[in-house]
Amino acid sequence: LAGLEDNYSSGDLFLQIIKESQQQHGLRHGDYQRYRGYCSRRLRRLRKTLGFKMGNRHKYIGKKVTVEMLSDNRYLLLVLMEAERAWSYAMQLKQEANTEPRKRFHLLARLRKAAKHSEKLEKLCESPRVDAKTKLEAQAYTAYLTGMVEFELQEWKRAMEAFNKCKTIYEKLASAFTEELAVLYRQRVDEISPNIRYCAYNIDDPNAIKDLMQMRLTGGGGGMMAEKLESLITQARTKQAATMSEVEWRGRTVPVKIDKARIFLLGLADNEAAIAQATNEETKEHLYETLLAECRDTIQAVREELKTEAKQRERSSDADSGKVSNLQFLHSYLSYIKLCTLVKRNESMAHTLQAKLKEPESDENKRGPRPQDLIRLYDIILQSLAELSTLQGLEDDHTFQKEVSLKTLVYKAYRCFFIAQSYVLVKKWSEALVLYERVLKYAKEVQSKAKSLNNSFRDLPDIQDLIAEVNAEKYSLQAAAILGESNTDETAEVPAQQQVKDNKPLCDHLEAFHLDPTLVGKQPNLPLFFDLALNHVAFPPLDDKVEQKGKGGLTGYIKGIFGFGS
Repeated sequence: LAGLEDNYSSGDLFLQIIKESQQQHGLRHGDYQRYRGYCSRRLRRLRKTLGFKMGNRHKYIGKKVTVEMLSDNRYLLLVLMEAERAWSYAMQLKQEANTEPRKRFHLLARLRKAAKHSEKLEKLCESPRVDAKTKLEAQAYTAYLTGMVEFELQEWKRAMEAFNKCKTIYEKLASAFTEELAVLYRQRVDEISPNIRYCAYNIDDPNAIKDLMQMRLTGGGGGMMAEKLESLITQARTKQAATMSEVEWRGRTVPVKIDKARIFLLGLADNEAAIAQATNEETKEHLYETLLAECRDTIQAVREELKTEAKQRERSSDADSGKVSNLQFLHSYLSYIKLCTLVKRNESMAHTLQAKLKEPESDENKRGPRPQDLIRLYDIILQSLAELSTLQGLEDDHTFQKEVSLKTLVYKAYRCFFIAQSYVLVKKWSEALVLYERVLKYAKEVQSKAKSLNNSFRDLPDIQDLIAEVNAEKYSLQAAAILGESNTDETAEVPAQQQVKDNKPLCDHLEAFHLDPTLVGKQPNLPLFFDLALNHVAFPPLDDKVEQKGKGGLTGYIKGIFGFGS
């Protein structure tokens, strides 16, 4: 295989070779050191195969690839691998530079080396022996590495020009080749787009911050670039936070003096909009986690200020010590945001699990979602709602308490529904039926309480859908319960809940479902009715009818056929 992969023809494309090598040798997992080792080994094999040795074990003798050597296309591959080896070493150093800043100097030196090799490759490709598409690829590769060097040097304008040149060439190549190759070029364009927007922001492009927010939403720019994006967005909000001085919530205006709280509240609307526009569950979950992490950090900062405020109050013995202070109310507001975000995140996860629960299992060996998973999510939601009702400063807000109470009833109904579903799976029909009735009871309470609250169902799951689903499940379950009881063995023990008999006769509750094991077993204990009145009934005499039939003979039979005498 080592000999086969070192074969190179003019039809092979640089980007295709690079991507295949990177995916197979470490970069799938971000292991630049492994990829660098692969590049070194491949270079050694190429030099040995081509007889292009750099001296011997005692002395180094440098050699250059010239245009005259291009009768063998593998010399281009040799220069390409030299550039890739230098680039991979630079990326390895970039990871290590997070903890060892001095390695940044070595990083820049290796990036410049990679760019120098790419310029040599571009110059070799100017030869008439090289076709047009390979020339374009060499130009794009050089522009990419040059942009990387300028990017690390924070020369934003020059970096942006180089990346734009690279992007333009790859977009043209994508439109000129088959779909399979076009995907590779488009991937490269997607990789450099975050860098272009980052450069634009640093050049003070007014639209760049919107582009960065959109890129964060779509999940663009992974790894180290994602960290830079978060830092950049925070910096942008910090500049805007100076204009924010107060926030209004539940009819009370609260001054915001803590910078961390200002930055968080300023970006709250953007974060919520990003979550609403997220295209896939993975991106949405990442955005929820980011928002919750920022919220926890902000709450911690406010908590530290609250400690200082409490000490000052102890010294001054303020007369209004019983009143909730502005800082405490701000803490309640931030806690409200955190708890509501937790509820929304778990509801989103529950919605995804419900959809998967309805899908047929494709792999029997793989464990799919179960009702117990949803019960756990609704437990967390109910716990968050319980904490909401205890927030300081909102104890006397009756409207708020009614809203929380209504939400609690809705989620209790859904939790109860999935508990019933878990009992159905183990064929405990009676328990499941009782729980379904409890769900309907909760649903009726929700409908009666919601009339007094406007927009009460805006952020809640649809209770009407739940009622319809419960009714459908209930009738199916009643049939399954009867069939299940009739198929059980006579000697099977009957649960204690089912042994309670109703003294009402069966005819008095025909419309109500009642699971009585004595009625649905193999030997049902049904009331028997005997018609004793039949023995005392006097029937009319039929002698004349019988006589006529006997005396008719053949003539009567013929008359009967033709209808005579009737």
